[in-house]
Amino acid sequence: MPSTQENSRSDSADQELAALREEIDRIDLAMHHLLMQRGTVIETLIGIKARQGPGSAFRPAREAAILRALLARHHGLLPLDTVESIWRIIIATFTYVQMPFSVHYDTEIGASFMQDSARFHFGFSVPVLPTHGSEAVIAAVAASTGDLGLLAIEQPPRAGVWWRNLSNPSAPKIIARLPFVDRPGHPVAQPQFVVANPLAATASRDVVVCALELDRWHRQFDDVIPALGGECLARAADAVGLHLLVAIPGQVGQSGLRDALAAMNVRHIRISEVGSHAAQFIMKTTT
Repeated sequence: MPSTQENSRSDSADQELAALREEIDRIDLAMHHLLMQRGTVIETLIGIKARQGPGSAFRPAREAAILRALLARHHGLLPLDTVESIWRIIIATFTYVQMPFSVHYDTEIGASFMQDSARFHFGFSVPVLPTHGSEAVIAAVAASTGDLGLLAIEQPPRAGVWWRNLSNPSAPKIIARLPFVDRPGHPVAQPQFVVANPLAATASRDVVVCALELDRWHRQFDDVIPALGGECLARAADAVGLHLLVAIPGQVGQSGLRDALAAMNVRHIRISEVGSHAAQFIMKTTT
């Protein structure tokens, strides 16, 4: 039979648990009210934008700034991946409320993974549509009034020069690189690009992505791209010559890339910008 002291300890623990559950309920209620308040602000925003005329609801530069500040100040028990996904879904859902859109994801790379990535970043309110092949994804975005496309950066060899479909000035462009958080063990770690019809002033230009077309491989590429702080993302050859997809810092840009190549006597090259995106958030590791 429990002693009076044991009963007292049990009653005290029950009271503490009850108080903590009440605190959780209070926090849940506050979060819900804040989300509803955010919805009210978005509703007002929709009215203002309607008076300004048609335009894109996507703001990649602002989204990156919101996430970067959020992730930089985050601490505690809640995993960073969860925070990233929650805010991605909040942003995507309220963007969808402003302007309905769908996300086309490439099933040629791995339908299950790409669908998981689409849901991680856009949630379940935004329709996600399986589409076979990068060319078909880009074409679907081009034919839409505001859809997004999700493409794996590492494409199979049969995809060829898939980024050539982004080169025309009026063609869809890269607006984001996912995942935004760069860390080992990310739940959807495979590098991907988000493409959209051109966004003009709302795009982030931390990193510029360029398509290069040249007659042959030059050894200097092994040095010049990393020296500029960039990376070669993909390469493919066809009857025209060699094609490269490179990412370079925004402050370097096309002109800086062209100057660096000219200084190394790399000639007969065509460069076209196929998009830009925010720099990834590098998660600091502790040792």
